[in-house]
Amino acid sequence: MSESQSHKRAKSKAAGKSGNTETPLPYKRRLDAETKTKAVEIERSGDQKKLEKAAGRLKATNKPKKTLQVPQHHMEKADKAMRSKGVSGTVKNMSSTKRKSV
Repeated sequence: MSESQSHKRAKSKAAGKSGNTETPLPYKRRLDAETKTKAVEIERSGDQKKLEKAAGRLKATNKPKKTLQVPQHHMEKADKAMRSKGVSGTVKNMSSTKRKSV
């Protein structure tokens, strides 16, 4: 299934001018966006398993700043998913107005 326009837009905004999108990870996985110091994974669904997979992809990176970006009404689930995977970082909403450290 192809990506939605909002997902593509969020990826390119997270990468910025100097970052990359769809960066390869081990085991044929890909990270949504990364810069020199930051890794960003965007998950628009509220499915707990998909959120945990996204948190696992963040855990596989060696970047010091890790961010899981989700719609605002899924922020609690994303927090729970990051804690269950043992990932420290930030959960933020799609418009970047709310942030939560994990």
